[in-house]
Amino acid sequence: MKRRITMRVWLSWLVVLGTLLLMKSPYLSPLLSLPDELRLVVGEQRQFVQSPIFRWVLERGEALTIRSQPTFLEVTAEAKPGTETMALKFGAMTVRSVNVQVLPPRSVYPGGQSIGVKLRSAGIMVVGYKKVPIADGPPISPAERASIKVGDRIARVDGQALNEARELTRIVEHAGRSGKTVTLEVMRGTERLTVPIKPVLDSQDNTFKLGLFVRDSAAGVGTLTFYDPEKQTYGALGHVISDLDTNRPIVAGGGAILPSLVTSIDRGEAGKPGAIRAVFPEEGLPLGTIERNSAYGIFGRMSEMPAHPFYSEPIPVALAEEVHEGQAEILTVVDGQNVERFTIEIEKIVEQNVPTTKSMIIHVTDPRLLEKTGGIVQGMSGSPIIQDGKLIGAVTHVFVNDPTRGYGVLIEWMLQESDKLLEATSYDDLKQRAVRPLFYMHGLSKTVDLAHKVV
Repeated sequence: MKRRITMRVWLSWLVVLGTLLLMKSPYLSPLLSLPDELRLVVGEQRQFVQSPIFRWVLERGEALTIRSQPTFLEVTAEAKPGTETMALKFGAMTVRSVNVQVLPPRSVYPGGQSIGVKLRSAGIMVVGYKKVPIADGPPISPAERASIKVGDRIARVDGQALNEARELTRIVEHAGRSGKTVTLEVMRGTERLTVPIKPVLDSQDNTFKLGLFVRDSAAGVGTLTFYDPEKQTYGALGHVISDLDTNRPIVAGGGAILPSLVTSIDRGEAGKPGAIRAVFPEEGLPLGTIERNSAYGIFGRMSEMPAHPFYSEPIPVALAEEVHEGQAEILTVVDGQNVERFTIEIEKIVEQNVPTTKSMIIHVTDPRLLEKTGGIVQGMSGSPIIQDGKLIGAVTHVFVNDPTRGYGVLIEWMLQESDKLLEATSYDDLKQRAVRPLFYMHGLSKTVDLAHKVV
């Protein structure tokens, strides 16, 4: 009996050892290392390791065709997008299956142009409290007493929608002169609140106030990432625009991007990020509208691509799994309106099955760019990254202690955000309500917020 148990143990160990050796063999290990899910673009070909003791079989053969060679298998994505399953067989037994998704091809124009950004908030942003001097007591802030919080957005006052801070000022002044209370409709995250407040008279300037600092817009300079000619949409910046005081994302309520002229560069140093300084015209025609401000940049409509020195035709966009470590280039402006190419090294790819903002670590290696800027500077956010003839992503952040390095976001995640734009609203309608007088602003990747207004 004891001998039988010993034999079973030895046989079990031999099976385990044999399985491990087989998995490490050149015949099987490459086949087992393939992911469970693959994506191919229509017309794309991929080669996979072929083994003399295994064979690949297609379930339907509508989206893919396969061609067997002695040492590799060639897979071609057909013109019809769809999903196919490739089964790895050992005789009649299925060893594993790989699901292959065939996607339609997509091409866009890469950007690189410097742009002025004017973003309007959806509602009036509360950015601080102001103690109002009154005649019969210590200074007070009625809004603070009414539990209005920094970061709130005032959407309506007395039922009237607000687009500008001066509208709130006018209504508050009128209510104060009439001895009335104003009712604010406030957005706090996804929560909607109704808050009544009685304005008080400022004893110094004889105007009625709520005791708030508010802001209705932000502006600055960034870089255009892409333009999709088929959908007439664009993406830029590669990161969210946040309010300077509250550090919270600004909910987009309209706005515009405009041509920008780079006038000078503040070089970056360790511990001190550099910046692009630029101007955009006070009455310039907008390039496009701003409809969305998300973690992956700003997005909107654009009727045509600005002039480009390198690309007169769209180029393919890369899927996330196509991006690899190694040499690449970025397109950006460091002088005037001249888009230039600069070499970089992609040092690390962060594996991502779902969208995240920090997709890769990049290192500026181009001597000209290092001499001019010291590396990545504020205002270069959104500079497109090109690798193997495809648009793969955009520059988003700089490492504060090493301006030659920073983060990039995958273009696939930016395109997903761009595709969320509402199709119902026309470009012309948005353009009419987006344009306002513009002004000088020095370049910041997170934009420069406009001066807040006391209400």
